[in-house]
Amino acid sequence: MSKPYIICHMMMSVDGRIACSMTAQLEGQNEYYSALDAIDATTRISGRVTAATEMTSGQTFQAKGGRAYGKNGFAKQTNATGYNIVMDTNGTLLWENEHEAPKPHLIIMSQKVSRDYIEYLNGQGISWIVAGKDHIDLRKAMDILATEFHVKRLAIVGGGKINGGFLDAGLIDELSILIGPGADGRSTEPSLFDGRPADRKPIALKLKSTKAYPDGAVWLRYLIK
Repeated sequence: MSKPYIICHMMMSVDGRIACSMTAQLEGQNEYYSALDAIDATTRISGRVTAATEMTSGQTFQAKGGRAYGKNGFAKQTNATGYNIVMDTNGTLLWENEHEAPKPHLIIMSQKVSRDYIEYLNGQGISWIVAGKDHIDLRKAMDILATEFHVKRLAIVGGGKINGGFLDAGLIDELSILIGPGADGRSTEPSLFDGRPADRKPIALKLKSTKAYPDGAVWLRYLIK
């Protein structure tokens, strides 16, 4: 299997919470984005919820026929140097037309996505990957991303479940954490990694580097052992 070098880059509170509305209130926001530039990953992955709130109007696609695509596949609409990748299992989000976009979106979905939605993405000039029957097959999707889209390096900037899914699949090479000087403590809020099965063991890490900032933020980088 081929795959890009994958870095999970996130900002969190000292207790590991990652809700954007909370971390936006902490010192360290500027350092988070400068660190994101420093890790040199022009292709970035977000989840559907993050994309709905930060990248789209939040409106959803209404399929007419309802027939599922039902197979793995992909469409490369442009030769881009980097992509804004969105994991959208069932194919739900509406997008602007992206012909000639300098950094286009690429949507990754499961085979449950409707044929109507695939046609919609093609019409909008948006690249896509379908991998996995009922859920996105992350390993297959990353293989297609490396071999067909020639992505060599990417950053996961999504939510706890996406982070947890990539971690559990053994796909993350490096963890990059910007810790803001603050505590959240709300048990209902997402954490850095969520959703791994209860019988899993902890993933061992090797410290790569640390950097402290005058405002109290700390940047930690780990390699996955």
